Amino acid sequence: MKKFALITTALVFSAGMAAAADPLEGMWRTAKDDNGNSGLIKVAPCGAKLCGTLIKAYGPDGNEMASENIGRQIISETVNDGGGKYSGKVYSPDRGKTYKSKLVLSGATLNVSGCVLGICRKGGTWKKVN
Repeated sequence: MKKFALITTALVFSAGMAAAADPLEGMWRTAKDDNGNSGLIKVAPCGAKLCGTLIKAYGPDGNEMASENIGRQIISETVNDGGGKYSGKVYSPDRGKTYKSKLVLSGATLNVSGCVLGICRKGGTWKKVN
């Protein structure tokens, strides 16, 4: 009986740990790109890493617009490095390039930057959407 109680306690504890969401998970509004467009990204687990999919696109006027990138993974292969820092990949629709990314989470803001072939770019500050 004691053994059963220990196993049950361990299973409940590990299930609680697995259910804890990473602070990066959720909806994020991107900064405007070179064309003045922005997007709504849904970040969720994909395997042991985090990915972010473009859910909506917005034009320079802030109104929702059609985009061939809806449904595309904008954030991929992203891992929590601790202390609010993340690394992975970010796709930039305005340039058609995937950058090795650095993400820094601070409360409800996410500073995005990345490099490809030694060329680095700041992706601006994304805002958490409730």
